[in-house]
Amino acid sequence: MILPVILSGGAGTRLWPLSREAAPKPFMILPDGGTLLGKTAARALALPGVETVVTVTNRDHYFATRDVYALLGDARTEGAPFLLEPFGRNTAPAIALAALHAESLGRPGTVMLILPADHLILDQAAFAAAVAIAVKAARSGKIATFGISPTHPETGFGYIECGEAQHDRVHPAARFVEKPQLATAQEYLASGRYVWNSGMFAFTPATVLAAFARHAPELLASARQCWQKLQAGAAAGQAALEIDGTLFKALPDISIDYAVMEGAAAQGEVVVVRGGFDWSDVGSWKAVSELVGADKDGNRGQGERVAIATRDTYVHAEDRVVATVGVQNLVIVDTPDAVLVAHRDHLQKVKEVVGELKSRGHESYRLHKTVARPWGAYTVLQEGPGFKIKRIEVKPGASLSLQLHHRRSEHWVVVRGVAEVTCGERTYAVRANESTFIPIETRHRLANTTTEALVMIEVQCGDYLGEDDIVRFDDHYGRAPAAAAAR
Repeated sequence: MILPVILSGGAGTRLWPLSREAAPKPFMILPDGGTLLGKTAARALALPGVETVVTVTNRDHYFATRDVYALLGDARTEGAPFLLEPFGRNTAPAIALAALHAESLGRPGTVMLILPADHLILDQAAFAAAVAIAVKAARSGKIATFGISPTHPETGFGYIECGEAQHDRVHPAARFVEKPQLATAQEYLASGRYVWNSGMFAFTPATVLAAFARHAPELLASARQCWQKLQAGAAAGQAALEIDGTLFKALPDISIDYAVMEGAAAQGEVVVVRGGFDWSDVGSWKAVSELVGADKDGNRGQGERVAIATRDTYVHAEDRVVATVGVQNLVIVDTPDAVLVAHRDHLQKVKEVVGELKSRGHESYRLHKTVARPWGAYTVLQEGPGFKIKRIEVKPGASLSLQLHHRRSEHWVVVRGVAEVTCGERTYAVRANESTFIPIETRHRLANTTTEALVMIEVQCGDYLGEDDIVRFDDHYGRAPAAAAAR
């Protein structure tokens, strides 16, 4: 069978303010309403011979990923395995652990198909045809990677130098090349021997583990230690396998290209399948803007926009009208709590904005105004000295943790639905147009036991209103009872 392994990580800093650390690029809503993660999973599940997918992602993104998969309506994602990283360690550790998981399944004919979660491919038939070629090469003992024929001298991608074609668009990989300078990229384009490195691979577990043993033996040894602690859960059919943080920290932060592929290519172990399909890593606002059709003046965008004497400008508008007058070659992204205005020639520098915000300790590098949680979401509507007002939405059948706050009280007003409230020793229902009060230092829980969404307004009062003033006693989502984390 084909076992797709979806790698969902990275912050997508060049797509701020839509992509943020707590809700990165794979979850970003595209102009057509879908997500890159959802499209990647759907593309994988549409391939013949696929029974399930394996997802390697950060533990904090587990519930959001499950929500995306649920929207696909494909039963094969129910109970699909997850390898949950406590923090990022790049692609080599993720692939090594996924290979150990695939090896444990005891199906020697399995071909792993490595798919980054943040790529966009629209031509499913051409993609499936390239996968079939790569699977054939993988079953012959090769590491197959997918190369994209360059359309312009791109300096933001890595490249692979190809040898003479053998058959079925398959070339030996001569070498992997890092992101080049413009002049070098122009030479690569003119030569016809170079392809963009897509970061997608196909190989059997035995082949890739043998390559790790030859080219990155210490990494593989550390990965095996991590896997040993996961084996019991995997054998018992546990879907979410949480990687031990202490053991995972021993793994180097390194890409699969550096750890394995460069050395493997030098020894003739890697082949390149020329993709033959459309491909984008949607790595900048330029790429996002190209997903939308342009008007007669070259303007693109979504949301309520007014363009007067404006040319070649992209506008993303969410909660309000965005008007442009007498400008050109701009990208404007308006979100509820942050606005980006950038010249099209400087879009690669957007990530520097994120770095600056992070150095200032500003939450907008990490969180949106609306913050997703396993139980639903909250939106900060207003805050000031001594108070904060939130809109809280709780999914049907979900509940927040049993918790208390040392430095704030809370007033809850139900707007829609029915809330099951635990306050101290009492549990009672609060319906629409009713309210309740949670005193400071009081154990409490909010739950939605109905089949409809619960919407309420929360007013916090106190001398400190940070999200870390939470002491947990019980939680349905595996968050540590005493963790100083946002609920």
